[in-house]
Amino acid sequence: MATSLAFPFTQVTSAQRRTLLAAALGWMLDAFDAMLYALVLAHVMRDLGMTKGTAGLLNSLTLLASGIGGVAFGFIADRLGRKRALMLSILTYSVCSFASGLATSVLMLAVFRFILGLGMGGEWNTGATLVAETWPTELRAKAISIVQSSWAIGYALAALVTGIVLHYADWRMAFFVGILPALVVLWIRRGVPESEMWQQRKLRGAGSDSAASIQQVGFAGLFRPPYAKPTLALLFMNFFGMFAWWGLFTWIPPYLSLPVEQGGRGFGIMGTTTLLVVLNLVGMFPGYASFGWVADYLGRRKSFILYTFVAAVLVPIYAMARAPSALMVLGTVLAFFGTGFFSGSGIIGSEIFPTGVRARALGFTYNGARTMSSIAPFVIGHVGQAKGLSWAFYLCGVSFLMACLVATQLPETKGKQLE
Repeated sequence: MATSLAFPFTQVTSAQRRTLLAAALGWMLDAFDAMLYALVLAHVMRDLGMTKGTAGLLNSLTLLASGIGGVAFGFIADRLGRKRALMLSILTYSVCSFASGLATSVLMLAVFRFILGLGMGGEWNTGATLVAETWPTELRAKAISIVQSSWAIGYALAALVTGIVLHYADWRMAFFVGILPALVVLWIRRGVPESEMWQQRKLRGAGSDSAASIQQVGFAGLFRPPYAKPTLALLFMNFFGMFAWWGLFTWIPPYLSLPVEQGGRGFGIMGTTTLLVVLNLVGMFPGYASFGWVADYLGRRKSFILYTFVAAVLVPIYAMARAPSALMVLGTVLAFFGTGFFSGSGIIGSEIFPTGVRARALGFTYNGARTMSSIAPFVIGHVGQAKGLSWAFYLCGVSFLMACLVATQLPETKGKQLE
């Protein structure tokens, strides 16, 4: 029991710690660059003359690209290595974040956000796969949860930086800051080892029986027994969860900052920034981080069901809230459960799929779900334009409930050794 509760950093090698740090930094900075758009959205809408529907459509394009990028970078990671794919994905989203600040039209911004989405999608599955293959079985869930929790830090950092930048400059400068994550690639290249599990499989080639059996799975094998049911269950659980998350958290920043007569809550820049920082650091971060511990105690499937069900109940209550204190408290608890369950996707996915297809399988089930959920910002924005964002958020609650129902079909993989 003492081992299961101990903080993972104290029980592993320095190489494993560097691997975890690289994946966490990549995911944190992915969030930083990805969420800049939502945080400056109200200002971009004003300057480029976008409606809520158009603004949501641009974010939908980013999510669409993330699905394509997740599968594409998954193939790169399975063929050329986890480390190379991780570096390339970080470079892609960093450069395109900077380029977004140069956009002078909706079309230019759409192109840059689409390419950014390719890198955004590729980072998650390459980083999660690298950690899953590097860390010991008994600490895998906790390690991947720590990686996932870094998204909240990146989101909070983006909110803080954006609040400061918008106080002194315009939204373009916020995007320019997004080039900084590219510097992390230099450290990863020098200090982070490649997955030994991947290297050993590459050296074995197709000659051994184990390698041959893994090779025969292929990408198409994900849709045949015994992988078909868990592949589809994980894909659709992620889809419904992501539809709810992106629909909700893309529009929470403008929801808080837009005037009341436009369906918002009328908070100023610093008031919105404060609420978002609290929501991420007190809600999302412990939500992500806690899932690994809960999953080791309750099991993977029951943890998914718990987190998504509570989120489904909280969304309509949050949508009806008006007072700043209520929005802060409810938003924090909603963020805890409504984002925490995402940590489980990398955990259970890495335990379901074998080494030969692990990165692309995670890319498909997680980022493929992002592609499917890419309609969420547009749908919520469109409904919000017609009936108000509070009403549109109810759809997110229904989607969380659907994720909960699909999660009942997932296998239980607690304690499974990776193949």
